[in-house]
Amino acid sequence: MTNTEPALFDTMFNMRAMRRLKPDPVPAELIEKILRAGQAAPNGGNAQAWGFIVVEDPAIKEQIKNYYARAYDEMVGPHYASIIEGMDAGPERDKFERQVAATAHLTYHYHEAPVMIVACLNVGPNGANGGSGASIYPAVQNMLLAARGLGLGATLTSRHMLFGTEVDKVLGLPEGISSFAILPIGYPEGNFGPVGRGPLADIVHKDSWGTDYF
Repeated sequence: MTNTEPALFDTMFNMRAMRRLKPDPVPAELIEKILRAGQAAPNGGNAQAWGFIVVEDPAIKEQIKNYYARAYDEMVGPHYASIIEGMDAGPERDKFERQVAATAHLTYHYHEAPVMIVACLNVGPNGANGGSGASIYPAVQNMLLAARGLGLGATLTSRHMLFGTEVDKVLGLPEGISSFAILPIGYPEGNFGPVGRGPLADIVHKDSWGTDYF
């Protein structure tokens, strides 16, 4: 094991989604590091058909938040409420309610993030297909890891895509360019810690689905 491995794995295993961010400004040199990390990501054919918009204008962030919140109010929020209603009282319900509360907080404070990075991709005249994300989401993950490594909070959001046409218009995207993710970035209010995941044995199969690997 090299000296770099523990730091890398510690970053990955302790990269909670940070949905509560401080309004403090983020230095431009840190944002540049995050963007360079995104640019270093693998992508189909090394075409580098991506583009990244750094949004700091309060008016633009407010417009994006309005669509993000509308998607929550009309679709996501009612869905979460129905799930909670069907759960028995207890630790699992409490845990889910806390998660929903954090999601709602991000929703209505979305525009208060000091910086948003919008990850875009040239999808051409035919639009996105099932493989399009393979050329942009690795860059998103690199940027999330970079933010965590710099002590910044961030989370992957894509709910705006429910109103993608409208949001892309707000961002001034030309025809053939679509946004795939928005990363609100800032100094976190909470603490980083281990990500919550289930047993690996529950999701890993050997040779064919349903055969235990472990």
